[in-house]
Amino acid sequence: MNFFVISDTHGHLEKVYDMFDRLSEMTIDGKPVDMILHCGDHLRDGEIIGERLAVPAVSVAGNCDGCRKRDFRVVPSPAGKILITHGHLEGVDYDLSTLRYLAQENGCRAACFGHTHVPVFEDIGGVLMINPGSLTFPRDGTTGSCALLNATENGFDGGIYYYEHLFGGKDRKKSRGGFLRGMINYSDRF
Repeated sequence: MNFFVISDTHGHLEKVYDMFDRLSEMTIDGKPVDMILHCGDHLRDGEIIGERLAVPAVSVAGNCDGCRKRDFRVVPSPAGKILITHGHLEGVDYDLSTLRYLAQENGCRAACFGHTHVPVFEDIGGVLMINPGSLTFPRDGTTGSCALLNATENGFDGGIYYYEHLFGGKDRKKSRGGFLRGMINYSDRF
């Protein structure tokens, strides 16, 4: 079973559709994506994406949705249960232990989350932690990322996929100097 994992779309879905199409062509077991997991910030985005792509979608609310109480879902898979949450109330900015405990308390072997806009794909204490990053506002110096998760009776497999690697960096914006650079370059004119 293949899961397309996204987070922090914030209402901007163009790259999501690009990545879905490309990753559907190259899924791990040669099968199409079976389900979309949207880890919050713009709960409605997950529903819109699922409807447009005609793929079942599971979404949770994030801090930008006004979520102030823990919102998570548990999804069954051939490899075991998967917890989906945004992560802001589990303190994922600081460490992943609270999220790991929540996953374990719910019998989950994997936990998908967002909030930090930085990708993670790592086993921590027996729980596979997956943060797809953000295709809209990445905070890791890339043009954005998402994750593909394959679940079989043998376990989980998959990884993080970067927009620039699949599309040749066509969306990369050149950095520009800001206020300080302007001061240095024009300081002799004051």
